Amino acid sequence: MSDDSQRPIVVKRVKKGGHGHHGGAWKIAYADFVTAMMAFFLLMWLLGSVSKGNLKGISDYFNNPLKVSSSGGEGAGAAESLIKGGGKDLTQDAGQMKKGGAEETEIAHDRKRLSELKRKFEAIMNDKARDNTRLKEFKSQLRLDMVAEGLRIQIVDAQSRPMFKSGSSEMESYAKDVLHEIAQLLNEVPNTVSLSGHTDAQQFASGLRGFSNWELSADRANASRRELVFGGLGEDKVLRVNGFASEIPLDTKNIYNPVNRRISIVVLNKDAEQDIRDQAGTGDNTPASAVAQAAVSGH
Repeated sequence: MSDDSQRPIVVKRVKKGGHGHHGGAWKIAYADFVTAMMAFFLLMWLLGSVSKGNLKGISDYFNNPLKVSSSGGEGAGAAESLIKGGGKDLTQDAGQMKKGGAEETEIAHDRKRLSELKRKFEAIMNDKARDNTRLKEFKSQLRLDMVAEGLRIQIVDAQSRPMFKSGSSEMESYAKDVLHEIAQLLNEVPNTVSLSGHTDAQQFASGLRGFSNWELSADRANASRRELVFGGLGEDKVLRVNGFASEIPLDTKNIYNPVNRRISIVVLNKDAEQDIRDQAGTGDNTPASAVAQAAVSGH
């Protein structure tokens, strides 16, 4: 026998590393996820940094990009005609990113002006030296508060002293006097106003098919508008006139309470005024009387 037959046979086994089939694929997936999250948060930040007017302009632009060609220009010039306050840079002064300048100062002045008007109303209502003012006589029926839209002045009915004759838009003489005094105070500020009429839940015999609380509340709101104008309020200061029937009761526990029959006058802040104009689709330069007519007629 040869020496080769005595040599041992060595078998080498190569072990592959555990989970080698995964490789670095998970790193790529994780990187994609992080990138997507960064893009999402960047988008949220941009949406929060652009004003409502700019967002509407951007939306209109992408809904109908053919307007660019019909607007008589190309590129940034065309974009500026479609996107209010936008154009090359949507973070101009009209946007919220640079609101710390003149616009923020204007908003602060607007808020201060309405607060001062509220204090003036309260001073007249509580002034013991003034005996010839209807505001003082109607103190128990006047409610003032600051709401999101501005300063709200509500004139509510009392059981023994309603503003209107029963089931009618004919106003009592003392209610007219109150509105005339309110008109003079409203003229002291440049803000526009919104009027709304409200009724209690007592329905007419004809139900909703005939003359109802919807018509009555709208008629009463318009009657109040006429008296405010007759009392000296500028016609261009009325921006919106609405009738809400009994849908928004002041006393939710007793929908038949006389206080639910009321006229609400809101002295609008600039943001609320712009929102109403945007909803009406009228833009910035439309007279308040035209917006009010659109609101009354339902257009």
